[in-house]
Amino acid sequence: MSVLDFDLSDRDFWARPMSEREAAFERLRALEAPAFFQEMEIDFAPRGPGYHALVKHADILEASRNPEVFSSGDGGATNIPDMPAEFAEYFGSMINMDDPRHARLRRIVSRAFTPKMIKQFEADVEAAAAGIVDDLLAKGPGCDFVTEVAARLPLKIICDMMGIPERDYQFVFEHSNVILGGFDPEYGGADLNQLAERLLTAGMELQQLVQDLAAHRAENPTDDLTSSLVNANIDGERLTMQELGSFFILLVVAGNETTRNAISYGLRLLTNHPDQRALWLEDIDGHAPGAVEEIVRLASPVNFMRRKVTRDHEMNGHLYRKGEKAVLFYWSANRDESVFADPHRFDITRQPNPHVGFGGPGPHFCLGAHLARREITVMFRELLRRVPRIEGGRPDRLHSMFINGIKHMECDF
Repeated sequence: MSVLDFDLSDRDFWARPMSEREAAFERLRALEAPAFFQEMEIDFAPRGPGYHALVKHADILEASRNPEVFSSGDGGATNIPDMPAEFAEYFGSMINMDDPRHARLRRIVSRAFTPKMIKQFEADVEAAAAGIVDDLLAKGPGCDFVTEVAARLPLKIICDMMGIPERDYQFVFEHSNVILGGFDPEYGGADLNQLAERLLTAGMELQQLVQDLAAHRAENPTDDLTSSLVNANIDGERLTMQELGSFFILLVVAGNETTRNAISYGLRLLTNHPDQRALWLEDIDGHAPGAVEEIVRLASPVNFMRRKVTRDHEMNGHLYRKGEKAVLFYWSANRDESVFADPHRFDITRQPNPHVGFGGPGPHFCLGAHLARREITVMFRELLRRVPRIEGGRPDRLHSMFINGIKHMECDF
């Protein structure tokens, strides 16, 4: 293995220009065996043994298909260090579990995210997108596309699904920013000594919000998702209040943040590729499915998920030993030259497009993928029909290893 002049565990690496990140991962994909990195040192979690960086599409597919070997539950999937036990109270959602507990929780909540159920929300999504564009046109050019457009649609839809009142939208938005704020100083991430307190406080307050609502819905049910979940009895199974709270945090953080960033990156991609904008405008509905998949591929809102090896296992010619960690870098897999021809090119007609922007195949494939696709489709249909020449300026990127995010981006039209 060649000596690398960068370190994925160095938080400054994730503030480098995107071109440098792309060049680094291209070098990693060219290595015969996965590179091994030491873990970042943080005050509130023990420094672990390090991790294999899985950056190739084939490795990520294989690891995703073998959850019994590559565990999500042993230490969690969303952080590279093994987090302290108190974090599980707020962030111990099913994304950080293995079967059978993962399967039990997914079975209870998944009925709200089937294509049939998403179809029922379609009118709400369309009305919300239309209202957001109304407000955009009233506000005029020069506003922040992220906060005025991209963030508003998924936030409203998820809060409405759960029955969270509009007065609490900003509260949910700000707390989800803290949880996924990474090292970004705008969200307090520059001070790692206070990181645990900020995360736990944000998690506790979000959980309290939904648990208060759930207690009310248990006695006064409506047709929202909170009512369905708190009163659900599927094969004799119910969610506990702690499970409901953790699921809500997963839903608002994953569903809100990731779709927001896909929409933001989508506008930036259309701005930088006017030929693809012109092509999409020729047939907005016809090109939408391919365009949305290509946006998700290149946006890759979630950079990685972590797994821990449960037993010695050989995969694609490399031995992984029990207790070792493997980090699945979806962002890199979505640019794998062996899978995607000219991988950095934005092509809304790309076929096939086997991206892992919603995770790899297996039990942890994104539960909200159908909803995310619908929201991105509807938002761009509304924009392209009513503001066809809208452009996104230079993005202010989130300083985070976990989320490939855009905090702010001025738009013009």
